[in-house]
Amino acid sequence: MKPALISRALTIFLASHLAASAWALPAAAQSEALPEAATGRTAAKSGTAKSYMVVAANPLAGKAGTDILAAGGSAADAAIAVQLVLNMVEPQSSGIGGGAFALYWDAKAGKLASYDGREMSPAVAEENRFLTKDGKPMARMQAIVGGKSVGVPGVVRLMEMLHQRHGKLPWAKLFEPAITLADNGFAVSPRLNQLLSGDSAFRNTEPARSYYYQADGNPKAVGTVLKNPAFAAVLRAIASKGADAFYTGAIATDIVRAVTAATNNPADMTLDDLKNYKAIERPPVCGAYRTYKVCGMGPPSSGGIGVIQTLGILEAFDLRGLGAHSPAAEHLLIEAGRLAFADRAVYLADPDKVTVPTDALIAPDYLKQRAALVHPDSRIATAEAGKLPLKATLDFVPAASPELPATSHFSIVDADGNALAMTTSIEAGFGSRLMVNGFILNNQLTDFSYQDVAEQRTVANRVEGGKRPRSSMSPTLVFNSQGKFEMALGSPLGAAIVGLVVKTLVGMIDWQLTPADAAAAPGALFSIGSGVTIERGLEDTKPALEAMGHQVRVGEFASGIHVIRVTKDGLMGGADPRREGVVLGK
Repeated sequence: MKPALISRALTIFLASHLAASAWALPAAAQSEALPEAATGRTAAKSGTAKSYMVVAANPLAGKAGTDILAAGGSAADAAIAVQLVLNMVEPQSSGIGGGAFALYWDAKAGKLASYDGREMSPAVAEENRFLTKDGKPMARMQAIVGGKSVGVPGVVRLMEMLHQRHGKLPWAKLFEPAITLADNGFAVSPRLNQLLSGDSAFRNTEPARSYYYQADGNPKAVGTVLKNPAFAAVLRAIASKGADAFYTGAIATDIVRAVTAATNNPADMTLDDLKNYKAIERPPVCGAYRTYKVCGMGPPSSGGIGVIQTLGILEAFDLRGLGAHSPAAEHLLIEAGRLAFADRAVYLADPDKVTVPTDALIAPDYLKQRAALVHPDSRIATAEAGKLPLKATLDFVPAASPELPATSHFSIVDADGNALAMTTSIEAGFGSRLMVNGFILNNQLTDFSYQDVAEQRTVANRVEGGKRPRSSMSPTLVFNSQGKFEMALGSPLGAAIVGLVVKTLVGMIDWQLTPADAAAAPGALFSIGSGVTIERGLEDTKPALEAMGHQVRVGEFASGIHVIRVTKDGLMGGADPRREGVVLGK
């Protein structure tokens, strides 16, 4: 990558053009039920490199990753450095108090692996966890804030597994960028400032209030330098003693204390819950699209299956002939996604607790049957799950479990051709709002389907002890017709992740867009009922989509699509202009 591009990316980024941006949302517009809101757009962000590349949601995190690659580290090594820095500079989205999924391509071995670092419920958790005393489902924010929503964090064990399987540099070296940043401080970014402004629950919770806010309750200003000595101490402990330093001993004790003594919803996590947590290598799920092989994360994420199903349905249609972002093409993307999510609502959950018919859901003949349900010029009245034998056996019904879009994704390719796609989350913006030792604890357990439990409906994704909640995170690796790795991508935005990954792949494969243009391209996402939200840039499709039966509104997405593609000239990257992401490499 040209030095000028790196220099521009690493300046006191975005402050000059986002702080006063007309795109900035007022605090009142940022719903606390969806707190990681859209905070504007910049120009499309692209870059090229010959040897290695990192595309991540923040320049400081991207630099940490490229510094590790420059020192001879692998994509797995760089991922650890990126994640640890994101914990500080993008605390609303991810961190060691949360969970993650990662796909890894080992170029020398020619092997694809997928790793599950999803959070887990305490062993004694029961399905009525988020019900009130009279059996009613808790209001969304009532369930989120406090101890009951916190799952046993998985990120540190996931990082450990990545390093053990694919690392090259010493474990402790990977912590150096984050430790330096925690000691010396970093500048509050415009996006972090805006999100802090819109979250009263975080503002009123200690120690978060003292750390992120001024005495008058306003967030610390853009450019304010934040140091985090408590987090630096945690990092030094894990760097020195390994992941066990997080899951046992003083840090684990502090986590349990924060959860069990929380002012809101004190919960039941134990030291044994932390000690017994394990990251899991699971089989990746793969399917064909056009001439490509698309691979993703299997359950407990619904993301890989959802992406493959949606693309498998779209395979039946000539999207290139219909034209990029035409009403007819956007309609097909919406309808294929609705069918995939109908299956998700019935069948997808933690495979260690529920039998998930993965192979049946992505079988080509099944997807052809699903594609036959799509009408090119009208909306399917009711998108229902497919008739698989498992449905009748277990009598599962569709489960509502809204995921909140507080997540981050990064893509990495190293000098040896190894590739990583990793999506990482604490669920809602600022998670449970509980902060311990300088990091924020997740609220992933509210991804379980507790409203259905209140209505005495049998659902796959209900709360159980030692269970991982369903996710939509969709880290994705794509291989060409010769079996060579070609693309790494993913995005945040809760249940919308599948649609965002699909629209980006369609943009690159069917419409020949660059990674940057595919990431920046406007999208159309469906919601419950007949509602569809389209981004600015697709307004011209609104009348035609409404004529097909969709109820359409124009809005903004807080996506963070980060893409790397291998081309004949080297690596080409694209970072979502809706966040503070960068493309860095050499």
